[in-house]
Amino acid sequence: QLQASGGGLVQAGGSLTLTCAASGRTRNSYAMGWFRQTPGKEREFVAAISRSDGAEHYADSVKGRFTISRDNAKKTVSLQMNSLKPEDTAVYYCAAKQVILSVVVTNRTRFDYWGQGTQVTVSS
Repeated sequence: QLQASGGGLVQAGGSLTLTCAASGRTRNSYAMGWFRQTPGKEREFVAAISRSDGAEHYADSVKGRFTISRDNAKKTVSLQMNSLKPEDTAVYYCAAKQVILSVVVTNRTRFDYWGQGTQVTVSS
């Protein structure tokens, strides 16, 4: 089970940190990702991190502003969001994909588990 938290209302230029906590019997054998969705649009990729070697990948729209990280001991994945823009407003979801190799997964259709989403609103 995945639980996302940390969303909220912030002014443009501000920062937020989202956290995704995994519960249950996990063995850290998951690639993790963050996605976001606005009404009427498909869920889009934001950032992803591999299972263990720290490889990361970002959507062009957030590159240089967002940073994904994970703490396998705490079973958490975080998304540090800086220099937020109104167009970053969305519901953010974390996702997990069970993997054998330490790879980055960015295709939303390949993820096995999803968190419930947390709302991020950036005012102009």
